[in-house]
Amino acid sequence: MSRYFIHMAYDGTGYHGWQIQPNSKTVQEVLENALSILLQEKIQVTGAGRTDTGVHTSRFIAHFDFLKKSKSENFSKPDGPQFLFKLNSFLPEDIVVYGIREVSADLHARFSAIYRTYHYHISTKKPLFNRAYSHYMYGELDMEAMAQCCKIVLSTTDFTSFSKLHSDVKNNNCNVITARWSQVESGYLFEIKADRFLRNMVRSLVGTMLDAGQGKLDPQGFQRIVDVRNRRKAGQSVPAAGLFLVDVGYDGFTY
Repeated sequence: MSRYFIHMAYDGTGYHGWQIQPNSKTVQEVLENALSILLQEKIQVTGAGRTDTGVHTSRFIAHFDFLKKSKSENFSKPDGPQFLFKLNSFLPEDIVVYGIREVSADLHARFSAIYRTYHYHISTKKPLFNRAYSHYMYGELDMEAMAQCCKIVLSTTDFTSFSKLHSDVKNNNCNVITARWSQVESGYLFEIKADRFLRNMVRSLVGTMLDAGQGKLDPQGFQRIVDVRNRRKAGQSVPAAGLFLVDVGYDGFTY
């Protein structure tokens, strides 16, 4: 049995997220079907995280275990260039695999990850070509107010107020390493890095901080929302289109 890490990316527009769901098209299902056909063995893939419906990723890691040892000269190893070409030819155009590498059996795409980084893109000009990859908002935002909210996020452990209700998790604690807003040419960019994320957490955080940026909420009000640990008190979640998982980190492993 050999374990392989997959370095990949996907446009989440046409998918109900990463994880397999009944009667829904997901990235995991499409990838598993392609690998199973090409490797002639039932392949199950484990991802570094579970992106929600419509969320994109430009840098994602998944792993699978492979048992078959073919002696055929025509057989392409999963981590060889020939197999990578075949796999990308087989996959739809909105999923791309950049590389496959054999790793040690104890390295796990999800549980070995020490951080994930997300970006959220906001466009202040009506987007055309990138309309599926940003959230359009009119007007300027109060960057100082949102920076104060970021300081609160960095000092927070329990993110219950920003978690999807009735999620199947043991606790709502996250260690946020980076949280910052910046102005970019197209508008604004939010970056957040943490050891783990809750379902809908980034989108609800962004939505609530935008309330502060628009003068609807002050930093003290944002702190109260954090403290009350009630999702209904937070702001509305922003659309999935602007959200990207951009990095997954591992201790002693780079890709």
